[in-house]
Amino acid sequence: MILIVDDKRENIIPLKKILELHQLDSDSAESGEEALKMILKRNYCLIIMDVQMPGMDGFEVVEILSGSNRTKDIPVIFLSAINKEKKYIFKGYQTGAVDYITKPVDPDLLILKVKAFLKLHQQQQELKDVRDLLSKEIEIRKQAQENLEEKVFERTKELVTKNEELEFRNHELQQFAWVVSHDLKEPIRKIEIFVKLIRDRYLVSGDAKATETIERTLASSARMTKLIEDLLDYSRLSSPATPEKTDLNEIIGEVLADLEYLIDQKQGEIVITTDLPIIEGIPSQLRQIMQNLIGNSLKFSKEEIPPIVTITAERIAEKDFSAPVSENGDFYRITVSDNGIGFDETYVDKIFTIFQRLHHRDAYEGTGIGLAIAKKIIEKHNGLITAKSKEGEGAEFIIIFPK
Repeated sequence: MILIVDDKRENIIPLKKILELHQLDSDSAESGEEALKMILKRNYCLIIMDVQMPGMDGFEVVEILSGSNRTKDIPVIFLSAINKEKKYIFKGYQTGAVDYITKPVDPDLLILKVKAFLKLHQQQQELKDVRDLLSKEIEIRKQAQENLEEKVFERTKELVTKNEELEFRNHELQQFAWVVSHDLKEPIRKIEIFVKLIRDRYLVSGDAKATETIERTLASSARMTKLIEDLLDYSRLSSPATPEKTDLNEIIGEVLADLEYLIDQKQGEIVITTDLPIIEGIPSQLRQIMQNLIGNSLKFSKEEIPPIVTITAERIAEKDFSAPVSENGDFYRITVSDNGIGFDETYVDKIFTIFQRLHHRDAYEGTGIGLAIAKKIIEKHNGLITAKSKEGEGAEFIIIFPK
């Protein structure tokens, strides 16, 4: 069941009709207070929420829902005809919404998103149910005292079955993410084509405002495409892959070839002070780590100061960032440092969290996923990553890999 929240009845009716055409049941509330009362009485799979309402606005309602264990996982889509500025859209995502759509609404796109979030919510509930079942089975196994061997055998068999089911669900979720991303990229591609046609065929020469609007539209669609691609990269990290002996010197060489244009454009310098090790790993994923770290060092450089990126490697005795150097150690410590803008070290954990950014996207491009991908890859390789920095004094990323 979907809940529509809007203080204007004339806005609720067409939304309900659109959902009915696709056999989707819905309730409606005409204020934030009424919506909260209804949510307490029954379970909803999705909430379509108007932002601007008298009394309690949409942001306040979602903040309350986010604070409750029972309602924090209900996906919320904001609709707004007035609050279209970036600060309101950013606030919408900050409060916990999964999407922010400005009016007028494209019914086809709305239905596509509604169905996608409903499917994801359903699969999350199924995964939660499976996890709950696993937790109960583990608890039962701990309490078992009689016929221990037989019970352990039976429970283990059940756990294997549940694990296979979890893997199957995870595979389904990855497949679904791919399909949804593909379907989302197609309308974005068409938007780019049509906007370019308008620019090339119909734009009046010298109309600076029209040119700016079109270029901003194309930039936004490019950012959306990059976000979808990064999300796909992040979801693919759960797929199994076979590690192999990988020479990090070759990996760095490939990365520098890919970043050659950016390095020339920034007049940057990449300094590798030592030979890099050969480790067991997945080459494509290790390349992604280095591309993210070196690319970030080039991107977050100071104005009018050419970036210098220094890469070092040393063998250490323990899996610890401050471990002493050891010729016979079982781990490698790799450091990527730069002379860029740096950041407040207070936020060191935040930078490795998906969608978290320390700078506004107008100042620096990006999706906030790159370092989250790097961290997940390093953890898959049984490694560690952290960062040291001060604002205005560059940044240093430290990675530990097993030998």
